[in-house]
Amino acid sequence: MVTSKLKKGAINVYSWPTPNGHKVHIMLEECGYKLGKDWIAHPIDISAGSQFEAEFLAISPNNKIPAITDPHGPDGKPIHLFESGAILLYLAGKTGQFLPKSTRAKYEVLQWLMFQMGGLGPMLGQNHHFRLYAPEKIEYAINRYTNEAKRLYSVLDHQLKNNPYIAGRAYSIADIAIFPWTRNWKNQGMDINDYPHFKHWFEMISERPAVKRGVEVLTALRKPLTDDKAREHLFGSTQYKKRK
Repeated sequence: MVTSKLKKGAINVYSWPTPNGHKVHIMLEECGYKLGKDWIAHPIDISAGSQFEAEFLAISPNNKIPAITDPHGPDGKPIHLFESGAILLYLAGKTGQFLPKSTRAKYEVLQWLMFQMGGLGPMLGQNHHFRLYAPEKIEYAINRYTNEAKRLYSVLDHQLKNNPYIAGRAYSIADIAIFPWTRNWKNQGMDINDYPHFKHWFEMISERPAVKRGVEVLTALRKPLTDDKAREHLFGSTQYKKRK
């Protein structure tokens, strides 16, 4: 972790250019925070094992990115948060943006945030793993997760048939959470033209200036996953070592 570059007063974001990292990058930019001024991106190179360093584990005990430190928490004291969904909710509450105030509309957004956190993200993550990263091609696993991905894209397409945004008429943290996970639809074995309503939404979200900025954060640091050591950090026994 690059603690020497902490900036007083800024939100410090410990992240990597993955879908979950991009969620938070986009949210900060959408909320009007400026990279390098209002928030600082600290790279946690998950292929190099940075997620297992003690400093990072102190704020992200599940050794997953992203995590944040906000020096101006809700009680005026610093707050540390991990889990991208929790961070989106925190920033929405802090800024009063992208989460409706009415009870009904709020829960309509939250159900789609939970859809991403509990379904879309994990299933597309497994799809990526077995299609791209698994050391052996397991036909059953590839078919299982590709078919599940198709089902989930169909759910999104149906929802977007009569709604411009995921949770209705307004852009929200549901859109911010879901978009990064669908950017690699080709690698997931999807044909975007099979989901015309989703395609329209995807192209619209892609053109948002804050989204364009958010998905570029830290991207230049990411390298193709080619060596065994990186695979060990991401998928090997290091993940399962007992914490001291």
